[in-house]
Parts: sequence; structure tokens; C-alpha cells
Amino acid sequence: MKQGGRKAALLGAVLSLVVSGSALAEMCYDRSVQGHRLVVDSHLHFQPFSGPHIDHQVMVEYLQRAGIQYANVYGIGQTRIQDWACLNGGDCSGNAVIAPTMKNDFVNGVNMNAYPRTGVELRASMTFPDLQNPEGIVDRMAILDREFPGLFQWMGEANLVKQALFSYGHEAATLDDIANWAPFMERLAERNMPLALHSDMGNDEDDYGYVHLMEAVLEQYPDNTIVWMHLGTSREQMELDPQEHVAQMSRLMDAYPNLWFDISWNVLYDGYFRDADRREPYVEFLNKYASRILTGTDLVASSYTSYNDYLRALEQNSFINQYLDKRAFRYIALGQSYFDLLDIDDVAPPVC
Repeated sequence: MKQGGRKAALLGAVLSLVVSGSALAEMCYDRSVQGHRLVVDSHLHFQPFSGPHIDHQVMVEYLQRAGIQYANVYGIGQTRIQDWACLNGGDCSGNAVIAPTMKNDFVNGVNMNAYPRTGVELRASMTFPDLQNPEGIVDRMAILDREFPGLFQWMGEANLVKQALFSYGHEAATLDDIANWAPFMERLAERNMPLALHSDMGNDEDDYGYVHLMEAVLEQYPDNTIVWMHLGTSREQMELDPQEHVAQMSRLMDAYPNLWFDISWNVLYDGYFRDADRREPYVEFLNKYASRILTGTDLVASSYTSYNDYLRALEQNSFINQYLDKRAFRYIALGQSYFDLLDIDDVAPPVC
């Protein structure tokens, strides 16, 4: 356990508990009083798919009001600058294919440099990689590093396979594509920089049809930290058998020690966590592998995003925390897994 540290927990949404040395042994986090909200939003999109983004300072104010201590600043790789209606089920005929760009990363970098001091510790993520066309990723990483020295410490959310974007021109990465990741994966490993991947396990017609792609990544790049977003689920897959799903994830966690999972996105709340008949296998999984589980909201913020919108996402994505054992709650809800992953000199308090 690291000694020292800065912010460690919350009373409701506002009380920060500062932990250092001997103070750690004299305090604990009381869930019955202080609640079960997450304090690290490791998956937050400050940029939307299209249209105007939320003011950076306003978003940070939301985080502070909600008691968030740390957040990863994501863009959206597949940015659409045409019309919002297309992404909400409108007619997309004749529109350009959505493809990853660096636009959001530059916007986030400029905003973070313009407002470097906030009450929330922010870390920027490179969201530009086109994993189906990996040539040039190393060069683009160098551009961001040159323009924003030391700012970008994370990569993702990048899409290995995202069925929700198939109608907009996205395709699953192939095994040949994955083999061609080697140059940028080597660079990430050198920097101890996690890669967060959206990779659908399958869909309600074929539960695990895409798992072989993630297994190829894990097999070929064992030295890279891979964060698998959303426990591999998606809106296209709302009927997984929890026991089978947990067995698949456990098999991979045991085989690949640098694999982590993320439990952000309300798809997990809607389809798996809030249903008492489906919840227990996930609680057992999270309790067992808590030190390699990250949490967040996966909110995609536009200029129309209100504080209540963020609060709703926070409540839904914190729901599962109340069922975790003490150790898992400390690692997941109070952020110790995040601190360990990024070697942050902070200590989450013990749970009463």
C-alpha cells in the first residue's frame, strides 16, 4: 500500500477525507452514512459525437459538486460534425462515414491547458486511434505529446469492434489489423500507458462471436495494460447469461494479468446489475477481481448536458457498489484500483 496521499473519500458528495500516514489507521469509510457513489470517473467524454460540447469549466464544476476526485478526460474518436439527428435514428443516407479524428483530443488539450488548476485531478486520454487502420498512430501520438507535453497519460476509448457504429461505416478490426498495432503498442508499453478498448463480446444472436478478437490482442501484447470497457457488453447484447458471462471474463482475467475491466455505462445497470436475479454473479466477480476493476459514468457530454444528467449517470453507475464487500468497495468505488494502475500517490481509506 502506498503511504501518504491527498483526497481519499467523500461524505455524501461534498466531504473530502485527507489521508496520510498515521491518520489512515484512525479513520474508515462508513457506507451507511457516506453512501456508495464512485469518486473516480475514469470514463467521461467531455466531447459529444456531434454538435457543440459542454463548456470545460462547467463540466469540471459538475464533477466537483458531485464529489468526484479524479476523472479521465475522453473525447470521442468518431466525431460527426454533420447532423445530430443521424446519430439518433434519422436518415444517414448520403452522409460521410464516421471515422476517428484528432479533433476532440486537441479541444480537450487546449481546454485543460487553459484551466490547469481545478478541484478535480484530470488526466487526458488520446481518443483518436483508428484501430482498423493503425498506420500513423505513433506519429499522431508524437503530435499530441509535442503540443501538450505530459498531458496525455491514457489511450481510448478506442473501438476494436462496436456494432452500434456498423451502420455508419465502422467495421470490426481484423486479426491482420491487430498484428499491425505493434508499433504503437510498443510505445504504450514503454510509457506504462493503458489502452481502453470498446470491444463488443457479441450480440443477442451470437453471445461471444467477437471474443476471439480481444483474445488476439491479449495474446499478442501481454506487456500492455488493456482495459476492456463495459465488461464487454453493449446495447446489442442485453440477454447474456450472467453465469456464462462471468465464466468467460474470469477465464481471461486468470490467463492475462494485464487485463482490466471497466464497469461504466448504464447498459450494465439496465441489463445486468439492477435485476436482483442477475446481479449476484457480477458481485462475486467484482469482489474477486476488484484490484483490476475501474469505474466511471461513460457520460457523453454535449452543451445540453445538465448537472442532473451527470448525477443520474453517476447514480446508475454507482448502484452496484452497495453490494460489494469491503475490499472491493475500497478498490472500485473509492478508487484504489485507479490509483494503483496509474501509480498515483493516493490512498483510499479502509471501509468500516
